[in-house]
Amino acid sequence: MTAAMSTPQVFAPPPFAGPLSGHGGSHAVEVARHHGIDTMFTLSGGHVFPLYDGAVKPEPTMRLIDVRHEQTAVFAAEGVGKLTGRAGLAVVTAGPGVTNAVSGVATARFSGSPLILVGGRAPDSRWGQGLLQELDQPPMLEPVTKRAWTVHDTGGIGAAMDEAARLANDAHRGPVFLDIPMDRLYDQAETELSAAAPPADRSPDPGRIAEAARLLGEAERPVLVYGSDVWLDGAAQAALEAAEELGVPVVTNGQGRGVLPGGHRLLANRARGAALGRADLVVVVGTPLDFRLGHGLFGGKDDFPLARVVHVADSAGQVTDHMTPAAAVWGDLSAALRGIAGAAAPTASARRWCTEIAEAARAAAAQDADVLASEADPIHPARIYGELNRILDDDAVVIGDGGDFVSYAGKYVEPKRPGRWLDPGPFGCLGTGMGYSAAARLTHPSSQVVTLMGDGAAGFSLMDVDTLVRHRLPVVMVCGNNGIWGLEKAPMQMLYGYDVAADLTPQTRYDEVVRALGGGGELVTDPEQIAPALRRAFDSGVPYMVNIATDPENVYPRKTMGV
Repeated sequence: MTAAMSTPQVFAPPPFAGPLSGHGGSHAVEVARHHGIDTMFTLSGGHVFPLYDGAVKPEPTMRLIDVRHEQTAVFAAEGVGKLTGRAGLAVVTAGPGVTNAVSGVATARFSGSPLILVGGRAPDSRWGQGLLQELDQPPMLEPVTKRAWTVHDTGGIGAAMDEAARLANDAHRGPVFLDIPMDRLYDQAETELSAAAPPADRSPDPGRIAEAARLLGEAERPVLVYGSDVWLDGAAQAALEAAEELGVPVVTNGQGRGVLPGGHRLLANRARGAALGRADLVVVVGTPLDFRLGHGLFGGKDDFPLARVVHVADSAGQVTDHMTPAAAVWGDLSAALRGIAGAAAPTASARRWCTEIAEAARAAAAQDADVLASEADPIHPARIYGELNRILDDDAVVIGDGGDFVSYAGKYVEPKRPGRWLDPGPFGCLGTGMGYSAAARLTHPSSQVVTLMGDGAAGFSLMDVDTLVRHRLPVVMVCGNNGIWGLEKAPMQMLYGYDVAADLTPQTRYDEVVRALGGGGELVTDPEQIAPALRRAFDSGVPYMVNIATDPENVYPRKTMGV
């Protein structure tokens, strides 16, 4: 399995230096190409026409994927960032084009996804005269970006794009917003760019590595947690090797899923409660200590004491500050993991603990067999995943866009390779599905791509099936259609004894929406028809929805509401 792993190479092109000529749009596109960007996701607007001209004129051209809502353009660019570890590019027009993009940018910020958003802006030459879509946009984006600023001279556009790409791709990764007035994009300029300074050294501190290794060597019940930055920092291979060298149970979340392939002897996701609840040391790598990890409070289960925590992050600013970890390491995650694994020597107790957790994971998986094969009518959501798991290839890309239905996916779908799982991350924004689908199909043209969405999430972005059809991007969509907002209905009933604003129309024909837009689809109400429908979908060669009516009484058993 180790040999088959794919890991993104942290993209570090040589600094851009040299002449730029032409209009401002051509300057921006030429620099973007230098940073490995080959696709522009956009929704057409006159404020940004020069960027399109810069994309389609030189050979080879930059691919343009135009969408039906700006949020899809941003989610697609963010999806490229998540899949490749290298910033994707979204271009939106001024005013509402930018405001429609904000949720996608915030998602990238919370997920640490490298992203460049270029926004059009009303022209400088008549600013303040009540122009169409005249709005000072960077202040809106500042809270959710690494930097947001306006370029007021055509000759500075290339340098600004170079800075935006470096900021987005440098640890800790994230979104950058570049605001360019319309007249500056259309204006002509000739300029010479000087090479930027080389990136800073990210070598972790040896003393911090030694302290983390010492704690790991003393632990009797250690657990490793791998999060998204393990993948995005190009450390998936080092993480797998470190886990195998240490022989420690591993829990994965976000894009850490697949770093240990599904079925690996050390993967403890199916015994997550026991592993994190009884651990005496948890080494958290590449993910914040947020609500998904109990805010860093581990242990304490079955009368065990609270666990010590080691936090390993890709940069100093990502180390937790709401608690004091027993040790903290930051910098290049491959170097940090290799250093810790090379210096730690787990105890015999730790090896017995690993066996115990592995047995618990196997027992939990065995208990799942009945529900994954459930013949219940209405359909139990878990049955869908029982069928899907038998059809998915090892290199399939699985996308989650939803709440309750996707929670089942998180439990029952274990990717075989890293970088093949996409979800909205800790910001929890619905509507990512169509953008992520486009990104996945473009990035992995020969792999299966399946997007799992609840019927609630389907309402956010389904019109962008038109984008998939127009650009010939076949994906399979599986809609878990239970006719309710599953994450809200049951909790409101628990709190108040009733619920409001939590019902949708049962068995809405979202599949017919997909067919009307040029794709394929069908409604499934019989559990025995799930597998045949999925096979037809994967064989269709078009965007295809399998719309499955599920039981609204079978909601995911949730222990936290994320607060």
